[in-house]
Order: sequence, then C-alpha cells, then structure tokens
Amino acid sequence: MAIDIGPLRRYPAFRRLFIGQTVSTFGSEIAAVAAPIQLYHLTHSTLQVGLLSLCELFPLLTLTIVGGAIADAVDRRRLLLVTEVSLAVVALGFAANASLAHPRVWALYVLVTVAMSVFSLGVAGLNTVIPRLVGPDELAAANAIENVYGSTTNVAGPALGGALIALLNYRGAYLLDAGTFAASLWSVWLLPPLPPAHDAERPSLRTIAEGFRFARSKKVLLGMFLVDSNAMVFGMPRALFPALAFGRFHGGSGVAGLLYAAPYAGALVSSLLSGWIGHVRRQGLIVAIAAALWGVAIAAFGFAGSLWLALLLLAAAGAADNVSAVLRGTILWTVTPDHIRGRVSGIEFAQVAATPALGNVEAGVLASLTSLRFSIVSGGLACVAGTFLVALAVPAFIRYDARARD
Repeated sequence: MAIDIGPLRRYPAFRRLFIGQTVSTFGSEIAAVAAPIQLYHLTHSTLQVGLLSLCELFPLLTLTIVGGAIADAVDRRRLLLVTEVSLAVVALGFAANASLAHPRVWALYVLVTVAMSVFSLGVAGLNTVIPRLVGPDELAAANAIENVYGSTTNVAGPALGGALIALLNYRGAYLLDAGTFAASLWSVWLLPPLPPAHDAERPSLRTIAEGFRFARSKKVLLGMFLVDSNAMVFGMPRALFPALAFGRFHGGSGVAGLLYAAPYAGALVSSLLSGWIGHVRRQGLIVAIAAALWGVAIAAFGFAGSLWLALLLLAAAGAADNVSAVLRGTILWTVTPDHIRGRVSGIEFAQVAATPALGNVEAGVLASLTSLRFSIVSGGLACVAGTFLVALAVPAFIRYDARARD
C-alpha cells in the first residue's frame, strides 16, 4: 500500500523537478483560491464566481492543444523556462490590482484569462517531461509521486490561503505566489536538454489533427476522456464553495479555504497509499469505479449539514478522483509514443482542465436558478449515471488490460 518513492532516489532531475514544482504550485494554489474569494467579496454573486471559470475555459480548450504541438516541436526545457517567467509576471499583476483602493473586477477576469493562457501553452511540455526522466517501468510510481505534490499543495494552499488572505491581505497572497516561482525556475534550469524528435515538424493544424486522430483511434483513451468529462461537468461544485462557507456553514474565507482543500486532503491520503496502483491490470475498470464513487460522495456532500461531514465527504471524493487521475496518466503515457505525446497530453489536459470550468459554470447557473443543494446533489447523481452509460458505450475501455496492451 505504501507509495513507491524509488524514482525520487534514482533520478536526481526528477527529484529537483518535484521539489521546485511543489513550492511553486503551493503559491499558485493560494492565488487560485484568492481570486474567487476576492471576486465574491467584491460582487457577492455566485454567478460571477462561476463565470470566472469561463475565462479559463477558452485557453484550456484551445491553447493546451496548441501547446502540445509546440512541446513536440521544441526543446521542452526552454518552453518551461518561458512559461514559468511569464506566470510570475502575471502574479505580480494580480498583486498590483489588489493594491488599488478599489480593485477592479474586470482586471480579475483579464488576469485569470492571461494566467490560464500562459499555463495552457506550457502544461503539455511539463506533463511530458517525466517520461524522459524516469524508466518506463516506473511511470506509475512517478505519476503517483507527482500527485503527492499536487495533492499536498492543493491541501496546504487553499487551507492556508484563507488564513494568509486574512493575515497578508490579497496583495500579500499574490506576492507570495510570485515569489514561489523562483523554485520552479531553479528546477527547470537544471534539467538536461529535452530536444524534440529529429524528424519533428513545425506546429500546424495538420500535426494537431494527428494528435486527435491518434486519441480517437485508441478506445481506451476515448473512454478515459468521456468518463472524466462526465464526472467533472456534472459533479464539480467548487464555484459554490464561497456561498456555502458564508451561508450554510456561517464562516468566512477560512471555511472556504477548507472546502477547497478537502478534496485534495483525500487525494493526498490516497497518494500516500498508492503502492497498489502499480499492480492494477484492469486500469480502465478502476477509473470508471473511481469516477462513480466521486459522484456518490459529491451527491452526499450536497446533503451535509455540518462542516466536518462536508469536509469528510469532499475528502472521500478527492481520494476517488486521485486514483482515477493516477491511472489515467499512466494509461496515457503507456499507450502514446513520445513523438506525439505532447499533442495527446495537450488534448488530455484540455479535457481534464476545461471540463471542471464547465462544471463550475453549470453549478453556479443551476444554483442561481434553483438552490445550492439541488445543484450539488443532481450533479453527483448525473455523474454516476453518465459513468455507467460510458462503460456500456465503450466496452474496450473497461476491458483494457495494462499487461496485455497492443
């Protein structure tokens, strides 16, 4: 059950990247919580918080795919250096807006759009570095380790974010985010050169289309995309967390931070107990089961009347989602050859990151038309039903055997 940390011992470049990304992601998670909380304080509107996700949606649906094509055609180390510096500059822009006597609501929308655009262009490069740094038989272990830093920072960032906002104010929280990029720049600077394949082509619509054709031809990838999209569109209530914190649970930014952090606390526990995942053969089946369990936990969360029960159910949802995420990443790295891995990774990240944005919009709109509880519970139940339908429609996904792949 214990997580396999062997890749950290055996691969120094992977170890440095792990440390650098842990520090910078911690700061980014604080900023990711600060922006919607600040927007809610300025507008007192769940709809506007939900609409903030629309600023993320266009870059996530388009620029991640473009970034994947770029990652296959350029030195990935150089691509990461450019994007990390750019993200640090955008963090300073958030701090400048927060320093105004009357921070601009429109500036939050613009800055979120720019930050997500830069991130989207670089994320495929980052996600495809790891298969270059560790052995092929250790991809599942490395993926689980990556999820540890993601889960840890997603717990610590939101949980401390509310307290840091109260202590440092929004400006201080954003400046802290900007400062943490020094660690990621250090880790990327020390990476070895990561040049593209010798026959790599310039990014174009044709090369991007090749990535889509490959993903469509692999039924296990298609089923994986559909299952996770269904779970995130219908079972993603993050946009409602500020309203729940200030309303149902009678708290403030600190309670909102706990709600944001709870799913990642469950994911962290799941990551630390992920040793068994490397031995799973029916990886598609376990992804489907985990997605259904996410939906069950979210539906139950909608009925939670006490904060501790709500946090426990969100943690259970996060644990299930983490199992799904580790196995989905392992499947993608395994079935996709390196020369096209950037493009397929970009497509996958577009799906993974854009569908929660759609889910936040759906949850915010439905809650404004009905109630917070109806929005959350109906979404969780729709997630379970949709997972079952995908399993019926794409049986190759459920039957996928990691030890008998073609």
